Amino acid sequence: MIGKWLAALGARRAGPAGPPYQPYPAESGSAANFIYNLMFCDEPAAFQPQPDRAPPPWAAVLFGDPPDLAALHALAADTGQEGRTRYLAYSRLRSLASAVPRKQLLGIITEVNRPVGLDALAAFSEGGVRYVNYSTKLCIVEGIGHIKPLVDALFAAAAPAVNIIGPWEKPRRPPPAVGWIRLSFLTSDGLCFGEGPGEHFQRDPLAAPVIQRAALLLKAVVEMQGPK
Repeated sequence: MIGKWLAALGARRAGPAGPPYQPYPAESGSAANFIYNLMFCDEPAAFQPQPDRAPPPWAAVLFGDPPDLAALHALAADTGQEGRTRYLAYSRLRSLASAVPRKQLLGIITEVNRPVGLDALAAFSEGGVRYVNYSTKLCIVEGIGHIKPLVDALFAAAAPAVNIIGPWEKPRRPPPAVGWIRLSFLTSDGLCFGEGPGEHFQRDPLAAPVIQRAALLLKAVVEMQGPK
């Protein structure tokens, strides 16, 4: 169902030309908009280190000029790295026409657009989590032991959907419409996503397990520290 909905939506909802998007009020949500766009890892420049500082090893590889393909492949395959770093490495390899493995899942972003505003939850393969509340409050989680199993369970729930959805070849779409849910998957071969009206999407056999696991992860994150 995800693939069928996506094909229909692409034909009728063009939206703005591309990211970054500003779903949160500018006067109170500048940080929220920044974190929201970073979730998707489609603006590599936002991850570049400051020019007056020595880059960390991953950044030296990722932004090396000329590129070192062997080092980029090693960085992308290194499960000890953050999912965002690995996704950026795979993205650069694809831009250089270097072959990459398919369907390596590195991040999941769940967007729920309610009448009060957009909630966005991102989970990455190493266990990091980012949450932007509709009110523009933020939660950022790194290296918390009891959160990682919840991320792993979310990734396992997403595997069936990831296996059948192909990568999106156009710029990332604007946030979903009010009342809709979108699931975005950052994979080695690009961004994949599905979306639909919330009441229907939550019953979809592929989407429902992902939404349920994302809800459990969000509950644990908020209970642990609360939005800041």
